[in-house]
Amino acid sequence: MNASLLNPFTVTHPTAVQTSLVSGASLARFDLTGKFVAAGRSDGSAAIWDLDTRAAIRWCEGHVKAVTSVDWSRNSRYVLTSSKDWNVIVWDLASPTDPPQRYTTIRFDAPVIDDKGKRSRIVLALLSTGEAYVVDSRKEHRARVELCEGLSEGDDERARSIMTTARFDPSGRHVFVGTSTGNVLVFNSRTKTMVARHRIAGAGSIKSLEFAKTGRRFATNSTDRTIRQFILPTYPSPSVGVECAILETEIEPTHRFNDPISKVAWHAMSYSPDGEWLAGGAADPATHKIYIWDISNDGQFATALDGGREPLIDIHWHPHASRLASTTNQGSVLIWHCPSPERWGAFAGGFEEADENVMYEEGESEFDVENEVEFAMRKKLQEDENVDILGGVDDLVDHQVNGVAGDPDDEDLEWADDELDDDQQGWRLKVIMVDDDDTY
Repeated sequence: MNASLLNPFTVTHPTAVQTSLVSGASLARFDLTGKFVAAGRSDGSAAIWDLDTRAAIRWCEGHVKAVTSVDWSRNSRYVLTSSKDWNVIVWDLASPTDPPQRYTTIRFDAPVIDDKGKRSRIVLALLSTGEAYVVDSRKEHRARVELCEGLSEGDDERARSIMTTARFDPSGRHVFVGTSTGNVLVFNSRTKTMVARHRIAGAGSIKSLEFAKTGRRFATNSTDRTIRQFILPTYPSPSVGVECAILETEIEPTHRFNDPISKVAWHAMSYSPDGEWLAGGAADPATHKIYIWDISNDGQFATALDGGREPLIDIHWHPHASRLASTTNQGSVLIWHCPSPERWGAFAGGFEEADENVMYEEGESEFDVENEVEFAMRKKLQEDENVDILGGVDDLVDHQVNGVAGDPDDEDLEWADDELDDDQQGWRLKVIMVDDDDTY
């Protein structure tokens, strides 16, 4: 019986543009609830858009140069923006003012080209000079630590490569850093020590990293115009002040994605919520193209979405639904969706749509009188059968093994949850309406 059930939560890939947000943005990110979109602009501001009303409800104006990255806290109360003005600002959307109140401002010595927030008080920043920092603003853990690549025996100190991209994995246990020499460095978030170095043969410089929601798979975008997907190994949890051997491996990709005809490069990539689809934004100067591959079907090419003549800059997949946000070089944010066809069978279980009129043939026992007692007993037995409403048992196990689900005895996760902020479920976003010169 379980095999015959259809999963109503299956995420397919989007196929059409639902709406266009004229925001002047260079990048856009969904929050974890999927209700809002944060759009970073080249004038130094960031707009928060409500997807239900398709209106900008907050303006985060605090930078004096272009915004290079935006990120959300886990319950969407805080928005983190970085800029070429060397600042990273954390905004509190619960404040009843516009622009929102600044929760934290972090100053660096070089332009910030990327930033990620594990919590609102733990920030990962990558500078244009090729250095990555983890900034912890909690009272008991206050620190600003540079992530330094560990050297093997015989390596020259000058042989350190430039860090080109950095981000937390979904569990927050580790920081993954891509380098200009085609290596992926793995750091423990708690101890800030390097635990692994993965070499990717023929990749060139790593442009970006992307993780599936379960945390077991990740993809790299490199200068050789190929997107590669890998399966992550498990890493030991080091102790503070104790040096551990660095895992040195050359990992082989499970899939390679590219355009064999036009050999196009890629601006960005993003996994679907269930990790079964991977979208790649093409760096085509003439068109707005998004390529989608089916991971569950051995990585086969599924489709290419055409968004018009405005070239693509960035893409991001919705955290729960079959929706994509793609940004054009003219500042528009295209929201893609999968239109749902009308299914009349939803109103009657045995209803089937027919392409043309057909003669109805009566079944042999269709109108036979049935014993009501036997019918009730058979129905009761069917109701007592166990139904697997979770599905994906293997994915759930992977989810727990990598710490995404949360292990109460995990030292790394306990460290991250120490001194929790006000980013808790149940906070309310105050809606500010502006009518002429009156604010309510």
